[in-house]
Amino acid sequence: MIFMMMKYSPTNFDFFGNQKMGCKNMPVEVISDNQLVIRIPDPRVLRLIARSVLLALAILAIPFMGSSFLGSVVSETTHFHASSGTSYYYSDDFGLLPMLFKDLRSESLLKSGDKAVFFSGSGEKVNPQILVVNEMDLISHSDIQRQNSVSDNTVDFVYVSGFRVNEFVDRILKIGGIVTLPVSGNPLNSFQKPSNYRIVYIRRFETTFVALKKISNSMNSLKKSRKLLSFDSEVEEAKKAALNGLEGVLLEPPRKSSSEFKKHLKRTKYLPDIMGDTLDEYPRRVFIDVGSDGKNTGWFERNYPTRNLDFKKYKIEIVNEESETTTTSDMTAVQQVGISDWLKKNVKKEEYVVMKAEAELVEEMMNSKVVSLVDELFLECKHQGQKGSGGKKSTRRAYWECLALYGRLRDEGVAVHQWWGY
Repeated sequence: MIFMMMKYSPTNFDFFGNQKMGCKNMPVEVISDNQLVIRIPDPRVLRLIARSVLLALAILAIPFMGSSFLGSVVSETTHFHASSGTSYYYSDDFGLLPMLFKDLRSESLLKSGDKAVFFSGSGEKVNPQILVVNEMDLISHSDIQRQNSVSDNTVDFVYVSGFRVNEFVDRILKIGGIVTLPVSGNPLNSFQKPSNYRIVYIRRFETTFVALKKISNSMNSLKKSRKLLSFDSEVEEAKKAALNGLEGVLLEPPRKSSSEFKKHLKRTKYLPDIMGDTLDEYPRRVFIDVGSDGKNTGWFERNYPTRNLDFKKYKIEIVNEESETTTTSDMTAVQQVGISDWLKKNVKKEEYVVMKAEAELVEEMMNSKVVSLVDELFLECKHQGQKGSGGKKSTRRAYWECLALYGRLRDEGVAVHQWWGY
């Protein structure tokens, strides 16, 4: 027991100047007229109280500690590799998917009546209640037979446990359809968005989920229909997406010695890079060089992203019907009015074709509609302010006419670049 001794004055007021109310039921004992004893509780009682308070605080802190721990565990159980060919696994042991799908419905990204697919990883266990509530068909990553039974462009919504540019998901999803996936860690570091999708939703429920809207068919699905330059309305969105990725046009003719011109040359964005095309699925790759007259012959090899694949190269010199010309063994003489026929005979739709040509020739190709055979075009347009480009100055175009032709080609869906004699 602990005793505190102090001088006590037997008056009607206590030590602090307050009027005394009596000492009944209080831990106070008067020993003499000048001594007062105040009894303090047993130390074991104080320790018990302190421990109880600490235990209560620990219990209150558990939800906050659990949230942090849960986030780290979910992050560890979510696997995502955008470019690898491995299978994916996402554990929903913590019940995140019901919250996710409810939120997607509130955002009208998952609608009642949608044809929906849950694309699970190999060996992944899925709560059947989730499938029933959200009216989803379960298809496993390893079930190739089931995947082949789903028709192209028939599904409105797909949830995948992890997402690479999966041909099955892209094949079955409609244009305008939604694919949703979890991403681990920082989405900006781990997630590579396919070029034919647009991000429409990002939420974090202990882990981060992303929803993508399909805006066009992929590069692979469009190869047979001339994915970029086809005039089919089905690939209109793909053409727009690719063309918007090209470098900007120079609105004024540059001087070759200017810094602007040098910057423009460095920022040329080639079609295979924009579309992520490996070029290896084409039966043949072709480069047609028209009118170089032996100049800049090494430009294509130095600059174009050939992916270390062979290109069949044609060097073509345009001649008048009456004129005589001397050609080398690797050069073909073609009359300007016959270039369209030559292309029809020597180039097929399923081939990948890159071409450099002068403006008059390109106009003739546009009039005959054969420009659709060309994937990527480098437009040479001799204008009145250009020096040393050959031809009489009076026959050259105003620069605005070159820009107008460039715009027409873009409107036709042609991936066109300005050619400056690189």
